[in-house]
Amino acid sequence: MAEFIIANMAPLMFGSLVAFLLFGYPVAFALAANGIVFGLIGMEVGLLTPAIFQALPERIFGIMANDTLLAIPFFTFMGLILERSGMAEDLLDTIGQLFGPMRGGLAYAVIFVGALLAATTGVVAASVISMGLISLPIMLRYGYDKRLAAGVIAASGTLAQIIPPSLVLIIMADQLGRSVGDMYEGAMLPGLILTGLYVGYVVLLSIIKPSHCPALPPEARTLRGAKLMLRVLTTLVPPLVLIFLVLGTIFLGIATPTEGGAMGAAGALILALGRKRITFKLLKQAMETTGKLSSFVVFILVGSTVFGLIFRAVNGDLWVEHLLLGLPGGQMGFLIVVNIMVFVLAFFLDFFELSFIIVPLLAPVADKLGIDLVWFGVLLAVNMQTSFMHPPFGFALFYLRSVAPPTVKTTDIYWGAIPFVCIQIIMVAIIIIFPGVVSYGDDAQRAQAQMEKDGTAPPPIDLDSMMKRDEGEGASDAENKQKDDDTAANLMKNLQSDSK
Repeated sequence: MAEFIIANMAPLMFGSLVAFLLFGYPVAFALAANGIVFGLIGMEVGLLTPAIFQALPERIFGIMANDTLLAIPFFTFMGLILERSGMAEDLLDTIGQLFGPMRGGLAYAVIFVGALLAATTGVVAASVISMGLISLPIMLRYGYDKRLAAGVIAASGTLAQIIPPSLVLIIMADQLGRSVGDMYEGAMLPGLILTGLYVGYVVLLSIIKPSHCPALPPEARTLRGAKLMLRVLTTLVPPLVLIFLVLGTIFLGIATPTEGGAMGAAGALILALGRKRITFKLLKQAMETTGKLSSFVVFILVGSTVFGLIFRAVNGDLWVEHLLLGLPGGQMGFLIVVNIMVFVLAFFLDFFELSFIIVPLLAPVADKLGIDLVWFGVLLAVNMQTSFMHPPFGFALFYLRSVAPPTVKTTDIYWGAIPFVCIQIIMVAIIIIFPGVVSYGDDAQRAQAQMEKDGTAPPPIDLDSMMKRDEGEGASDAENKQKDDDTAANLMKNLQSDSK
């Protein structure tokens, strides 16, 4: 029995974790409990030593001292303040007036506002709930199809998953050992392409089924001409300035993600003060929600650290590596299997759980196969986005269900989400077929980094050492010449003495 346990400790440990999660235990406690229990079993059968647990305090302290994770509460607080200060309502009303004369104008407004909220809040729940409360009644009032309205709202809210400053990208960067700035830069273009695909779907539907997405009637368009332009400028400019301050400074290397998050939180407070919509109650709610989410993330991270320490100690990483490296098709086979696995697991786990459990197991294998980890992280982030959307467990669907009127059935929300899930899957395929859409940094820098990783990079040129060496060679030449002269002189003296 002991031999069987020793030989199969890694798959038993992973299977036990899956069983715990299926039974509904909290992820953080399931991870930590599995790590501790199998650590004790490993010591009992002689596979591990008690010293393995001595590494835990240092690892937990390292988590608490990780400055990168500070970006999570900053961006969360920023998103909550903006959402509760009425920015989403103002944006939707303004852009709805702008696109009102077009078929599907309200749907376009919802998508564009969802993208702007994603770039300013980064919180899916805040985007979906606010858009559901504001836009869904309006869309239903003006004759929009229930399924289309529900699908557009849920899908636009999930853009906060991929468009920076996304919380999942921060977690991905931490788990993959890459910079948050590179993850943000790499995800920007795929996020915009995905937004364009959503718009393209609405355009196609407005042509095929114009009755599903009618234009706003003239009496609903209260703003026209100069008033509309003024409203657009006053409503759109402040969030765009905030986006530039947060993301622009990160991309340019002026600020770290943590500093960018702090600027975003301060900017959100300034915008809320400018609208005179900030209250002590709002601040209290935002801080409580931020504290809960941050604690949730830290607890999962601590649990995953305990699990990961024991899992690696029983050679679980080698087991996973051997399992995945043996797949046929090389890189492509690995990517296909991984994406199918993540898509299936997303039925049961949210993106936080997937990031902490699956990504640390997949990253070393991807690295050995020569896959760029920033590109791999963005690919997984787009795939994980489906976890919010696909029925029946999509969290975005639950958020929308909680604020939707009784006339919108749960089946309407589910059927409305399916086309957008298909679009997200198409986006995954686009990233795999055209890897250049995930671009970050400088090509020369990435090539140099890859060469250094492979051990093929030439050593750096040290001019100072070269100059010192040349000076040393010059000095040594002079010394050798002096020695030769001394030797010749001594030889002449000896000859003269011999002749005497």
